[in-house]
Amino acid sequence: MRSTTEALRAFEKSVERYIDELTPFSMEQLLAKPSEEEWSIGQMVVHLIRSANNLHLRNVDQCMAGSEAVLVGTGVKSENGKAAFELGSFPPIRIRVPASPHYTPEQPDNKEQLIEGLREVAERMKLTEPALIQAPRENTVPHPNFGALNAAEWFLLIEMHYRHHFLQLERLKLFLEDVHV
Repeated sequence: MRSTTEALRAFEKSVERYIDELTPFSMEQLLAKPSEEEWSIGQMVVHLIRSANNLHLRNVDQCMAGSEAVLVGTGVKSENGKAAFELGSFPPIRIRVPASPHYTPEQPDNKEQLIEGLREVAERMKLTEPALIQAPRENTVPHPNFGALNAAEWFLLIEMHYRHHFLQLERLKLFLEDVHV
């Protein structure tokens, strides 16, 4: 399994790539969607920021604090979870979740919101990484697909998640080229 220090460096490079990729786009391009069921580039970045802050890093904090929601020693990683961590990445497939007010990210207000959000997640990751060494490995919070993950695994998942969405970004860039938005 990759070290959290390596993952942090890779994550910071991913954030810089996202920011570089966003820079040339107009707001019209950032909001353009291939279909009603699919997300825009803006929605995808909102999703990355929100999932890191409200799910992944929140669960890192829970594992480190040992809150009541944390399973101690009873959590088991699923086969999908074992495979993802052995590979060090998600499988290169599209993961579709039905549109819902709870899960579908809203469109961003402006490009600065996206860039600032990405930078805030990177800063939070930088502050979190050194403390992971003290997190009890047996403290886990369940992931809906990967099973029980400890603080370091939730942290590693953030970098894998950001990297996985580069596939979606490339599809959306091709869509923008095709429609000339």
